[in-house]
Amino acid sequence: MSRCVTVINQTRGITLGEQVGKADSFWTRAKGLLGKRSLAPGEGLLLYPCRGIHSYGMRFDFDAVYLDRQQSVIHIIERMPPHHSGPILKEAHAVLELPAGTIGATGTAIGDQLIIS
Repeated sequence: MSRCVTVINQTRGITLGEQVGKADSFWTRAKGLLGKRSLAPGEGLLLYPCRGIHSYGMRFDFDAVYLDRQQSVIHIIERMPPHHSGPILKEAHAVLELPAGTIGATGTAIGDQLIIS
């Protein structure tokens, strides 16, 4: 994983993660969160380019936020369990994986605008 970024939900005025890793190469996207036992509050992984995800081989639930090229939320999966596939969306450009419960706790919704810095 490359350097970490901060992700803010500009629409809600709340930070989604301060230690979000970037998976922006074939190998970092392929590895994803495999091998991790959990995500701590404030952690996450931003996969891009990415149109869909899966949780095969994972050990924990997580939230997933699909983003378009303008970093607008276009799809949400709350508490995705291990050994499942999410949808593949042609309009998706990135997927943000966060600790389970983050979406509910922050009120993040489809249409929200995120800032990645």
